[in-house]
Amino acid sequence: MRKVIVNSTPLIALCKIDRLELLKELYGEITIPEAVFHEVTAKNDGVKRKLLESGAWVHIQHISDTGDKRMYKAKLHDDEVEVMILAQEIKADLVIIDDNAARKTAIYLGLPLTGTIGVLLRAKQKGLIPKVMPLVENLEQNGLYVSPQLKAWVRSQAHE
Repeated sequence: MRKVIVNSTPLIALCKIDRLELLKELYGEITIPEAVFHEVTAKNDGVKRKLLESGAWVHIQHISDTGDKRMYKAKLHDDEVEVMILAQEIKADLVIIDDNAARKTAIYLGLPLTGTIGVLLRAKQKGLIPKVMPLVENLEQNGLYVSPQLKAWVRSQAHE
């Protein structure tokens, strides 16, 4: 089984468009650090309910070395810091994260990386969804910023 670490924004975004199950269908199971769990479940909303109802395929894991958190804190939020540390600790096969500064940090650390849009593109490639662009538009309507350049790239990759 692949070791897939997911940050808050992809979880929230996929929950808001009712597509959290794509993570299960694509990866079988995912791991989230405790800070991600706390951020996603802080509000008593549909996102919290969907995550809590997700079942045994979402694993919450404590990072071992909390001392490393200081190294990342200047640029990243607590959830992103724990994603980076946990990904290194368990030698993750994939990190799913959207924040630009966090993505740059993941690239610097040599972590295999994708984002919410990458998950949707992979889901289309696997035949799990018929089209990507309607879901991208739904993500935007639910508050996820998608740059015009990224949208153009997605259209070309998805052939839509």
